[in-house]
Amino acid sequence: MSLISGALFQQTATGWAQAPAAKSGPDLIVFSNGDQLTGTLERATGDSFVFKSDIVGEITVTADKIKELRSAGKFVALKNGEKVTRTSRTPGTITYGDNAVSVSDVTSSSAPEVVPVKDLAALIDAATYTKEVTSNPGPFSNWSGALSGGVTLVESSSTGQTFNAAVNLIRLVPTVDFLPPRTRDTIDVLETYGKITQPTIPQTNPPTPDSVAKTNIFHADAEHDKYFTPRVYGLVGVSFDHNFAQGLNFQQIYGAGVGWTVIKTPVQEFDLKADVHYERQNFVPPTTSTNLIGSSFTELYHRNLPAKIVFTESGTFIPSWNDPSIYSAIFAAGLQLPTYKRFSLNLSVLDNYLSNPAFGYKDNSFQFVTGVVYTLK
Repeated sequence: MSLISGALFQQTATGWAQAPAAKSGPDLIVFSNGDQLTGTLERATGDSFVFKSDIVGEITVTADKIKELRSAGKFVALKNGEKVTRTSRTPGTITYGDNAVSVSDVTSSSAPEVVPVKDLAALIDAATYTKEVTSNPGPFSNWSGALSGGVTLVESSSTGQTFNAAVNLIRLVPTVDFLPPRTRDTIDVLETYGKITQPTIPQTNPPTPDSVAKTNIFHADAEHDKYFTPRVYGLVGVSFDHNFAQGLNFQQIYGAGVGWTVIKTPVQEFDLKADVHYERQNFVPPTTSTNLIGSSFTELYHRNLPAKIVFTESGTFIPSWNDPSIYSAIFAAGLQLPTYKRFSLNLSVLDNYLSNPAFGYKDNSFQFVTGVVYTLK
């Protein structure tokens, strides 16, 4: 049911890891050529170690360039194919050398665990491991997303204003890639409002009032996904629409269905979803309102492009089963271009089709929207 920003749900999930716990001293990395660097070991994925230093900032170093690494922080070393449970691991201090990671539990007298780099899936700091594996996040935690908005003003013989604003929120549990997904929540809100005032030229006597044309298109949806497997999930969702351009006063949809993540890689994600729902359409008079039982068939695509550009696309077809002559469709696509820190430029198109618009109104409304995006997390 997330019709507007379908694939936004993947965009912000890739880098969510909590900072390591406080350490007693700086960590040390010794490179193969003998150079040394102090700082903080943050994490590792496979044979790539992420190290942060006040001198050079955050760097990623492959294991073949490291002679020795020592960290005072506590980590969990996960092996390839390892199934993580709430009681499976206790974080310990780590050292690296001879193409292997050693994890020592200071509270135990047992020998350190040695994991060859070729078998290493990830190094997870204790704070992240505890938060994601052993704790239960509350309903207001782990939310991320973006805010966007834009404005157009015209001042001449005619005057006009157009405003657009959007809120896209996503909540993943857990937020890290080393655990299978459990739940996902999304909230999307989009509003486009515009008014153009045109005076009568030449003016008549008595004066003719100015003509005013308004645009008001609103959409909101929310969805909760519960994963049965890492790729298959059940969903419940709601959506609300108002589109003055089609004579639609208010549309509401309540439904439940299933989803399938067909493709999921660090670069792209592609989902398919279907539901069965109740739909209520209320039009401007004299068009009568409708009560429908229908379905939504949705595809969502997200891809990370070079230079941190993000492309998103979604399409939804909504037929009704109790009146086959009534159906609707929504298509959306957008590019998010990074500009400065958390700010980006957004370019998007949104096309709404309604087979039964109010009398005298067109069945299609198309929007091209530009605006500034601020990423929350």
